[in-house]
Amino acid sequence: MATGQLTHESGPPALPTNPWPALWALVLGFFMILVDSTIVSVATPAILADLHTDVNAVVWVTSAYLLAYAVPLLITGRLGDRFGPRQVYLVGLTVFTLASLWCGLTNSIGGLIAARVVQGLGAAMMTPQTMAVITRTFPPQSRGQAMGLWGAAAGVATLVGPILGGVLVDTVGWQWIFFINVPVGVVGLVLAIRLVPSLPTSARRFDLLGVALSAIGMFLLVFGIQEGQTYDWGTIAGPISVWSLIIAGVVVLAAFLFWQARNRREPLLTLGLFKDRNFSLANVAISSVGFAITGMMFPFMFYAQGVLGLSPTNAALLTVPMAVISGGLAPFVGKLTDAVHPRWIAGFGLLCFSVAVLWLAGIMTPTTPIWELLLPMALLGVANGFVWAPISSTATRNLPLEHAGAGSGVYNTTRQIGAVLGSAAIAVLIQARITANLPGTGGGGSAETGISHLPPALHDGFSAAMAQSLVLPGVVLIIGFLAVLAFQRPRHMVRRSGAAEPVGAVEK
Repeated sequence: MATGQLTHESGPPALPTNPWPALWALVLGFFMILVDSTIVSVATPAILADLHTDVNAVVWVTSAYLLAYAVPLLITGRLGDRFGPRQVYLVGLTVFTLASLWCGLTNSIGGLIAARVVQGLGAAMMTPQTMAVITRTFPPQSRGQAMGLWGAAAGVATLVGPILGGVLVDTVGWQWIFFINVPVGVVGLVLAIRLVPSLPTSARRFDLLGVALSAIGMFLLVFGIQEGQTYDWGTIAGPISVWSLIIAGVVVLAAFLFWQARNRREPLLTLGLFKDRNFSLANVAISSVGFAITGMMFPFMFYAQGVLGLSPTNAALLTVPMAVISGGLAPFVGKLTDAVHPRWIAGFGLLCFSVAVLWLAGIMTPTTPIWELLLPMALLGVANGFVWAPISSTATRNLPLEHAGAGSGVYNTTRQIGAVLGSAAIAVLIQARITANLPGTGGGGSAETGISHLPPALHDGFSAAMAQSLVLPGVVLIIGFLAVLAFQRPRHMVRRSGAAEPVGAVEK
């Protein structure tokens, strides 16, 4: 069979007349992935103390997950095109659920990191399938509404995750932030089996060399960045230094891009997708969002629990304004995305996002009242509500349907690469700022005392370190803001305007 030829999963597929039930089933799994990420940020001080580790090691609980999530997304998007989104999603959900059980049962930091790697692989199989189903079952004029639901799930997850995580950590222990995924995963499997349709597939070859180069390059780069402070940016072992790992990562990733350009058969990364200007710019924007979301949560939660003395539950409650406003705005913004140029919607959201993070960095002191912290949190909710739907729908709206899975894979890969780099960079920055503001502490904190029992004498320096760390994600968001300002008008808007332009035309 010729490469790219359409086939079917099992006989001629009948697309659903109402695609919403299938989307709801898939969004449940996507929601679980996001909840899992936000839950862990709340539980990190508890994990740090219970497993007798340090800040850098406990951040790897998230970084390992994000790295394992990011690297396979290119090929899992292709797997969805080849075997069907439904099949790949079901396998990924099964892996994710079983790995969650493993996370809860482990009693060592090494075991937890290993389980999180497997969990990330499951998440990588699930995520591209959701966007692919939206692209392939919803008409262009209503994809914004579907992406609005996708964005609403992200907003609600930011509320449910931290609060549920705080309650579980305070009552039954951090292990239950993972155990809770098991029943949700079982329900998600049943719903997906019943509601998600089989869609046309296409024969694909798999670029194994591309997979190896991307995985090795990303690992070397992220490991070098995150471990740099631990080894004082010097030698790790023998001739291996931090900078040699970072440089090697950049070189391997450059080789990966070179191979993708030379591969005329089935490259892992279809560089031709980037000929679509909106797709390219949306990838830049979403990587900045991934960087910022991951990068801001660690210092803020450390500050709330270590300086303000809040319990995990009460620290999580600080995110309520953000989550409620984001979840409430997302469906409205989804409808708006189908009618208004996405540059104005996404641009407003990213500008609010950057202002809110920098505002938060400016007021994080030991004496800041709780109500004052809630103001930038509310602005973060507005930002999140205006970011997800317009960027996501703009990324894939102009792509051919047969490349829906590949496009979704690339888009989610760049989002996760941003999150990985955000996690790695913020770990380095936190350690560096703690060392600068609290000389003699070593930058890693004490596993015995833990961040949640930080002595009052250290509050000034620690809060300054966390506030200074927040500046980085705030600045990175400006890059995303500039990218979305360059969006072109989507094709369905050009055709709807009645202009006598060819179907493929776009308008600035």
